[in-house]
Amino acid sequence: MAYQTFRQEYLQVPPVTRAYTTACVLTTAAVQLELITPFQLYFNPELIFKHFQVWRLITNYLFFGPVGFNFLFNMIFLYRYCRMLEEGSFRGRTADFVFMFLFGGLLMTLFGLFVNLVFLGQAFTIMLVYVWSRRNPYVRMNFFGLLIFQAPFLPWVLMGFSLLLGNSIIVDLLGIAVGHIYFFLEDVFPNQPGGGKLLRTPSVLKAIFDTPEDDPNYNLLPEERPGGFAWGEGVLKMLWAMLRQELDQNLFLLRCLRAGEM
Repeated sequence: MAYQTFRQEYLQVPPVTRAYTTACVLTTAAVQLELITPFQLYFNPELIFKHFQVWRLITNYLFFGPVGFNFLFNMIFLYRYCRMLEEGSFRGRTADFVFMFLFGGLLMTLFGLFVNLVFLGQAFTIMLVYVWSRRNPYVRMNFFGLLIFQAPFLPWVLMGFSLLLGNSIIVDLLGIAVGHIYFFLEDVFPNQPGGGKLLRTPSVLKAIFDTPEDDPNYNLLPEERPGGFAWGEGVLKMLWAMLRQELDQNLFLLRCLRAGEM
């Protein structure tokens, strides 16, 4: 019974979101089971272009680190905002959504040649969050019950959150930059005087992914309706407990470093 319920819920997830999140989870599971190692997945231009390990162009977007707070946090955001985009502004336009994936991935890969980043999945998640937030400017967000703000501030709140955890903000800045480029070219520039649509989805993608029919009775995720943003209480408590643990560890390391300096 539980399997049937899970299978039904899983199949209701839109195809692009389902494929990407599943690939991320399976990649992480394979690393945890030691079937593969992160050294076989990370972004390395020399190995890609000189040794033709072209799979790294994709796999570096699929691994978010070992199972823990950072992995769960990224997967929740990836799933929710990828799904909300696919069911919202890209509803009935799967080919356009796939094209955004390809455009964003290509741009991040080019930028990745000049920055010292080996995994770009988190930056890709921030890109999705940025595009969603700019297309839903009036949605009010409640972040862990601590901050209440409008949706366009969400990427910057996440960047501050990364900084609080002691992570590099280059990943967040890369995701914001690529998300802004896509949003400007797709939503802003075509509506400017003398502007035009520069991003056009190839017809081959439309032939493969677009479906002619759409279910008008489909229920959108709550975040797409006016009124706010809230996670389930159980998920919120779990993430908050893991966050406290992560912060305590960082504070302990900081005290040790200061003690060593003295």
